[in-house]
Amino acid sequence: MDTNQAGPAAEEALARQEQETITQAIAKELGISVKQVRTTVGLLDEGNTIPFIARYRKEMTGELDENVLRDIEERLSYLRNLGDRKKDVLRSIEEQGKLTQELQEQILKAVKLQEVEDLYRPFRQKRKTRASVAKEKGLEPLADWVMEQRRQGQPLEEAAKYIDAEKGVESAELALQGAMDIIAENIADDPTIRSWVRQYTASQGILVSEAKDAEQESVYENYYNYREPVHKMPPHRILAINRGERENVLKVGIEVTADKIHAFILRKLVKGPSPVKELLEAVTEDAYKRLIAPSVEREVRGEMTEKGETQAISIFSGNLRSLLLQPPVKGRNVLGVDPAYRTGCKLAVVDDTGKLLEVAVTYPTPPNNKKREAAAKFKELIAKYGIQLIVIGNGTGSRETEQFTAEVIAEIGDPGLAYLIVNEAGASVYSASKLAQEEFPDLDVAERSAASIARRVQDPLAELVKIDPKAIGVGQYQHDVSQKHLEESLKGVVESAVNHVGVDVNTASASLLSYVAGVNATIAKNIVKFREENGKFTTRKQLQKVPRLGAKSYEQCIGFLRIPGGDNTLDRTPIHPESYPVVDRLFRELGLDVASLGSKEVAEQLQAQDAAELAVKLDVGVPTLRDILESLQRPGRDPREELPLPIFRTDVLKIEDLVPGMEMQGTVRNVIDFGAFVDIGIKNDGLVHISQLSGSYVKHPMDVVSVGDNVTVWVLGVDLKKGRVSLTMRPPSGNDGGAK
Repeated sequence: MDTNQAGPAAEEALARQEQETITQAIAKELGISVKQVRTTVGLLDEGNTIPFIARYRKEMTGELDENVLRDIEERLSYLRNLGDRKKDVLRSIEEQGKLTQELQEQILKAVKLQEVEDLYRPFRQKRKTRASVAKEKGLEPLADWVMEQRRQGQPLEEAAKYIDAEKGVESAELALQGAMDIIAENIADDPTIRSWVRQYTASQGILVSEAKDAEQESVYENYYNYREPVHKMPPHRILAINRGERENVLKVGIEVTADKIHAFILRKLVKGPSPVKELLEAVTEDAYKRLIAPSVEREVRGEMTEKGETQAISIFSGNLRSLLLQPPVKGRNVLGVDPAYRTGCKLAVVDDTGKLLEVAVTYPTPPNNKKREAAAKFKELIAKYGIQLIVIGNGTGSRETEQFTAEVIAEIGDPGLAYLIVNEAGASVYSASKLAQEEFPDLDVAERSAASIARRVQDPLAELVKIDPKAIGVGQYQHDVSQKHLEESLKGVVESAVNHVGVDVNTASASLLSYVAGVNATIAKNIVKFREENGKFTTRKQLQKVPRLGAKSYEQCIGFLRIPGGDNTLDRTPIHPESYPVVDRLFRELGLDVASLGSKEVAEQLQAQDAAELAVKLDVGVPTLRDILESLQRPGRDPREELPLPIFRTDVLKIEDLVPGMEMQGTVRNVIDFGAFVDIGIKNDGLVHISQLSGSYVKHPMDVVSVGDNVTVWVLGVDLKKGRVSLTMRPPSGNDGGAK
């Protein structure tokens, strides 16, 4: 195993072989070609980012999308770490002088970290155990004798040979017990046995949940006397029970038929009739109950938790992406309202570019109820700044504020004036942050929050990237999962959304710029500083002068940075500067002028081109040319503009107004495993259960709806006492309805 002795050439050959093995494993697992994986791994190892590879290296990867590229990156990291762990384990066993050819092959063939750890378990340094104490007393030969299972000889007679008062072995019974402890540990450390028991427990075990205090009221009452097969438990239920256990409300365990496990171990252990058969039966029971069952239960529950966490992170990630890509409400001056009771409603007026114009505070809600003064202030600001949209955060006092706002709108009587309720999750986190203090040094926390709420509709992406993604409440059980994994996943989602939309380098904040491919926090701040000191960027090339933005970073980021109104029209498109010569050849081929870009005639001419045929003439890959043609048809296009705007409201609906069968328009606020919560304009969002999302089978709600979708729903039921509304997207007529 010591590759150093074989020299650098052999070491390099071994590394190449390991890499090829990893490449083939990923290709098989993801159902793509080895060439695609090999190329992607090469691009990643060269320091290329996922968004850059997905957008600008399509010919090389065979047009793999971002999701597949991230899967490759994740599996590559796992398998490389697995390879490193194998080397550490082999080195450790070899140093103990216990590495056999068979064991080495087993470790090298392992495809999961758990398999490697199972194989290493017998050789790992252990804390003091009953078995290690027995070995110190010299009882290992007696354990070996028992395992030989001779037809002659009595166990106690053999054990008597090991009586040694000085070593603490004062009787044959104690000697035999020590030997059995050694055998029990060997059984527990056997990788084949552990693997089988783990698989059996996962497939046949029953998770049992009980209340620690059955009289105690809690949100976990459904699980006070609960049983469900381990393999059937949905992710959200796993995390709910975990939380109940962590909060010391539930006692949780896995029940499994031990007899079948004992029988399996005995089949592995017993060679035939012998005087020690009963001893082996007893030691098998002890090994399972004392050593195997507790650790295997922990491992199985760990796997269950991982399953729950993976799903929760996936849900949060999907919802977050939908939220980040909500269409911006452009061209309107907005009045943002951060509602409250005692401290009043903070108001912030921003113009159509998001610039803060004025802040104020009013007290229309209890306990102050100064509605007349508040209405006067609202009307004053609306008239002064030509407000067309009032945006209210959905926090404390939001519905009372909504009622008041609807009354003010009715009094004004302007058909162009409406209001909107937005999810204010994370606004308080942002308002208290250093970033918010730098942005609004003269405002207090609540006033900053009102400004953030107003800007959330003008450009959701630009505003939400200022907030820690975990603080944006569009998930389920996000606080119960591995925060490291959640953070990594959400960072990838934000990065993906930002690069999908593109960033105006002359208006973007450092927060937004830091998510652009190839740009870190330092470079982002340097871009803003350079812009402040030298004025607006007029060409993409100028970014090469930004400190710390080297050639590699420039290559990765520049296609995602836009310069609207710059010297070169192409600088406002997603076309990478490396492809500008292709565009020149394209213009000459089609007889076009760059000045005519954006016209209907040019767009139609570009759309009519056969990309495959043209690519040959221009000596460029078809995917790249296809993207270029699309970008030139609508230069400066924001992909979010194709999505429907949120539903604007002018009047308030109360839960008491609802009756079953009523048809309504709503906005999806959150999608979870068992359905979707929809804002229909009442205090609490209504729930569309997964069974009511469609007339046909729905595997997961995300297959049907996304956060931000405007949907048609019908009221199924109303629970006035609990303030709950159940909805359906299955129209009473039986016709298809749903997301619009």
